[in-house]
Amino acid sequence: MTPQQIHLVRDSWSAVERIGPPAAALFYARLFELDPSLRILFKGDLGTQGDRLLAMINAAVDGLEHIDRLLPVVHALGHRHAGYGVRNAHYATVGTALLWTLERGLDGAFSADVREAWTAVYSTLAAAMQQGAGSDHAAALAEAA
Repeated sequence: MTPQQIHLVRDSWSAVERIGPPAAALFYARLFELDPSLRILFKGDLGTQGDRLLAMINAAVDGLEHIDRLLPVVHALGHRHAGYGVRNAHYATVGTALLWTLERGLDGAFSADVREAWTAVYSTLAAAMQQGAGSDHAAALAEAA
């Protein structure tokens, strides 16, 4: 991620954040449209889950300029999500739903550069989450040996 990409993500997120709950609702509708099997991973109220999603994205966006501090937190988040049943293949679907949601939330402001910036950020954070999930899997294999 470049400083310019971080700037684009921060600026575009502030616009999406203004429409908060509707953006989260769009995200989950698209996510379940892309992969209906993911619905069972969400046990609680989707409004509450949407609030958590927005808070998580907000914290991640706020932490991008200090990625060295953010990545361990994201790594731990991936570890927790593995326990919820999230698998590596789900990350691509989530990324697709996120970009789709941002495109609708930002309307004409979702330029190619903004898409590229969000793709870079999501790729970095998803990789860290997958590493965290992998550490859980590796630990389980080590215990079984």
